This record gives sequence, structure tokens and C-alpha cells, in this order.
Amino acid sequence: MDASGGLRVGAGPDGDGRGGPLVGRPATELAALVRSGEVTAVEVVRAHLAHLDEVEPRVGAFRVVRREAALAEAHAVDTALTRFAMPLAGVPVAVKDNVAVAGEVCTDGSAARTGPVETRDHEVVTRLRRAGAIVVGITRVPELCLYAATDGPGTVTRNPWDTARSAAGSSGGSAAAVASGAVPLAHGNDGLGSLRLPAAACGLVTLKPGRGVVPAGIGADDWSGMVVNGALATTVADLAVAHAVLAGEEPAPLGAPGRPLRIAVSTRSPVPGARADGPARAAVAAVAAVLTAAGHTVVRRDPPGNLAATAAALPRWMTGAADDAAHLGLAPGDLQPRSRTHARVGRAVRAAGLVRPRTAERLRERITGFFADVDLLLTPVTTGPPLPARPWHERSFLANVVADAHWGPWTAAWNLTGLPALVLPAGTRPSGQPLAVQLAGPPGSEGRLLWTAGELERRLPWRRYAPVFDPTAPSVPAPA
Repeated sequence: MDASGGLRVGAGPDGDGRGGPLVGRPATELAALVRSGEVTAVEVVRAHLAHLDEVEPRVGAFRVVRREAALAEAHAVDTALTRFAMPLAGVPVAVKDNVAVAGEVCTDGSAARTGPVETRDHEVVTRLRRAGAIVVGITRVPELCLYAATDGPGTVTRNPWDTARSAAGSSGGSAAAVASGAVPLAHGNDGLGSLRLPAAACGLVTLKPGRGVVPAGIGADDWSGMVVNGALATTVADLAVAHAVLAGEEPAPLGAPGRPLRIAVSTRSPVPGARADGPARAAVAAVAAVLTAAGHTVVRRDPPGNLAATAAALPRWMTGAADDAAHLGLAPGDLQPRSRTHARVGRAVRAAGLVRPRTAERLRERITGFFADVDLLLTPVTTGPPLPARPWHERSFLANVVADAHWGPWTAAWNLTGLPALVLPAGTRPSGQPLAVQLAGPPGSEGRLLWTAGELERRLPWRRYAPVFDPTAPSVPAPA
């Protein structure tokens, strides 16, 4: 990396434009350069497409690369009279393969889904484009976005920090695209940790907004209201702008809370038998120490109802498979064996009436009450390193469920309750993979979460890109 944090890729205007290296710059910097006319959106997109071509064979992040369409959209931004007001002017972004992008097929990770072509953008894509973002590609997901590793027939999406490990799921392709520098920002969504687990695996920062803050609508019923859209980024400033755009708000500086925060810390796992390993617990302790040094009050306290909320989320996850398969027009025989079993169990769960809205609301009230005298909750995200990069779709439904539940137990409760939660990097493991922590808060605390993450970023800065994609570092080939 160069002194500005840009990946030194390419030469001339495509890789080293008038504004200096373009690949590896934060989205906010790229947008400022495009708005000022110092570089063009076309130059920015060309540079990122060239870098994407270099890294994609090693990570497998994209199902579709929209090369010509992206360059045409970049030219439209360059000639738009409103370019000077676009917060993401010329910024290349990737979109997860479970929302509509006009002109593309949305497969939701199913090889059997070959059409039709979408005629309209999903609202979150519309908002990104209106802000000046350029959709350079559609990222890979596991089938029906059900699992915590991203793979399918003939493809495994690998973690840029360690290509023997998964980029996680279900927003694994989006996370791999950002962590490898192919794009500075990517869209994703989170129904059981699908933004936060890939962010933790790939050293990124992300925010799962509270229910209703960002337009949802990714499938038949958004897993009974658990799924929300969001973004993956390498800096808190980029994430804050992306969140504002997706929420339909005007991007603005993050306001300080006006007083020191009171932050609860808990490492207790809501899944029996799943426990954070030593490095994960050490990351939580390190972040707690930094928060204390910054003047905040840190107390040990376990949230109530975490186990119950995690258990209540599972029936919604189960029914989501059958609902989304039907929404996409897929028959049981079209699905992978693990997904076929998942859908069958989901239909039985639905018939038994196990998706109970009142249970979710009661748990939301109970966990919201936890925040009556604390502002935020700090927890681990995962129990250990990311899952191995392997064809998990060839393994059984039970093997997938057990692996997912034991690796990422701290995320599901926040989907069930619809409360906001943020994941940010917190160092690296002795083996080199990223460490991460989660911050959660009461309804409406998205701004507080982003401000706290920004303070931690200043006091505990993280490496923005995987060392393997720093051209000055030794190359690490993907395993066969």
C-alpha cells in the first residue's frame, strides 16, 4: 500500500489517476475527487475493474461483473448536472445477489434460477444509484442466503485474509469484494448475522440497522421480518455515508452523544456449547479497555432473553427457505439437498404455528428494557476463525446448521428483536485472520453505534485491506 492507503495497482489514469492511486481509497475520498472533477467516475471504475480482474480468480466474490454497463453508468455520473451533490459520486459498489438490479437476473444463490431479468431496481439500489454509486457487479451468496459460508456448485468464495477460509455468509461475496479492494463499498443484508459474520471474517465494519430504518423486501417475507439491508465498508466514515444513503437521509457528521457512555460487556454465548475462544475474548477485553480509557463506563452484564431470542429466531430462518423458494418459483427438486431439507423442515414449522409474532415482540420489549441504564452492549461475534473454505453445499443440512450455530452465536437475537447492531475489526488472530467485536443498542441507536465505532477506529485503528492484496507483500496462492 502507498502512504495514502491506496493499493498500487495498474498505471496511468486507470490505476494512478490525477488524484493519485484510486484503488484502495475510501469511498468518501473517491466521491470527493469525482465531485471536484479531479478525476472522473470512468477513471475510478476502470481502475477498480482492473483490480477486480486481478483478485477475482483468487476469491470468487462475483457472480456477475457489469463491465460495460458500469462504465456507461460512470459516464452518466460524469455528465450529470447533479454530480456535485452526490455523496457517492463515481464510487464503485457491489450488490448482493438477492435484491433486484435492473437488467440482471436475481438468483438468490440458486443455479436453477435463470430468469427472468429484473426490470426495476430494488429501492436500496435506486438509492445507491441516486447518490452516484456505480454498480460494478452482483456478488455471490449461498443458496437462498441460508448459510454462514458462501459456496455453490463449482465455486467457493474465499476470504481475502486467508484463502483457506470462507468469507462467511450469506453476504460473503460482498465482504470478499470489499476486503480484496475490488470495491470500496458493498450492499448486503442480514437475517441471522449475514452482514455481521462476513464483516467479522473479512476485517470490515458493518451496521445491521434496526427494523424499518432501511427498506427491506428481499424475498417472500424477509424471514418473517428479520432481514434488513445494509452495507459493508473499510472505514466508519464510509459506512456512515452508505447507511445515510440507504436510509434516505442526508449524510452528516456523526454527532457525539454529549456525555460518556455506559457500556455493558458480555461474553456469555446464547448457544449452549458454543464459547468464544481466547483471541475472541481478548478482543472484547481490549475494546473494553480502550472504551474505559476514553472515559466511558464499562460494566459486566449479560442481557436477558438472549438465549430465548436466538431460539425464537430459528423457526423464522427455517420457514424462510420454503417461502423464498416459492417466491422464486423453485420446486423442491431444484434445490441443493441441504436446502431441500431446510425447506421441508420450514414447511413443518409453519404448519405447527411456531412462528409467533407475540414471542418476538415480548423479547424485543425485554431486551430493550436492558438498555434502560446502559447505552450499548459489547459482545464477541464469533467463537473462532472463519469456517474452512470448502463446498459446504455438498454436506448435510445438519452439518451446516451445527457449524453455523457454533461459529456465530451472538448475532441472531438482534434480528429477532429488530434492534441495531454493529460489527467492527478489533485486531488480528495469531494465525493472521481478523478479530472483531459487536456493539448492539436500543431502538434508534444507529447514530450512537456509528459514533462509538468511529471513536474506536481512531483509538484502535485497523488494517483496511488484507495483506495478501497489498502488492508489496508476498503473494499467498489460493489452495487447490
